[in-house]
Amino acid sequence: MSQVQELKVEARGATGKGPAFQARSKGLIPGVVYGGTEDAQNVAVDARTLERHVEAGHFLTTLIMLDIGGKKTRVIPREVQLDPVSDRPVHVDFMRLAEGTTVRLEIPVHFNGGDVSPGLKKGGVLNIVRHSIGLICPADKIPNTIEVDVSSLDINESIHINSLTLPEGVKPIIRGRDFTVCSIVAPTSVIEEQRAAAAAAAAAASAPAAEATPAEGAAPAAGAAPAAGAAAPAAGAKPAAAPAKK
Repeated sequence: MSQVQELKVEARGATGKGPAFQARSKGLIPGVVYGGTEDAQNVAVDARTLERHVEAGHFLTTLIMLDIGGKKTRVIPREVQLDPVSDRPVHVDFMRLAEGTTVRLEIPVHFNGGDVSPGLKKGGVLNIVRHSIGLICPADKIPNTIEVDVSSLDINESIHINSLTLPEGVKPIIRGRDFTVCSIVAPTSVIEEQRAAAAAAAAAASAPAAEATPAEGAAPAAGAAPAAGAAAPAAGAKPAAAPAKK
């Protein structure tokens, strides 16, 4: 579980592009705190401090105790807007979390045991279906990651959500379906070889039937009876001349 981080912020009165630009020019990042029974409140965060929190990882799943002029408020970051050029934060949103609150989060998945997996040792490939899993979490039990052990996984085997042990009170957002988290599949070269072998077998099975069928337009064999339903001679046509007697 993530530790509650403390972050000092200052109240910000004015809103709009102008005041936000002025805050950034002073080394502050504008933000807003919303949710709960109170009105939304505009705040400003020290830019370097916020960047350190974001770069540490798991920022959007970390509980934070905001200190707004001495008033403590428990929140969780919900969105960080980044500058498209510098990739630095330009705005941040916090949501208040009261006691007993649950929150929906996308928790990243971390895979362990790949170095001893029999399927991967045979040349298989780890097919990651879910890089993150949507979970409903109590505010006090938000996991940093979901750990998935693939150490016993062989080729063509998979791990589903129902086989994972989640923290107490944590439930997947998708209910009633045991969805796949990951699997180990054969390498592409093996799959191509199997497809080529199947195509060759199918071609070999159809070859005798093709040989038994006469080619289109071929003359019938000598002495062969006319095919059933062959067209009768046209009306008025002279019969073929009999061979001359010697």
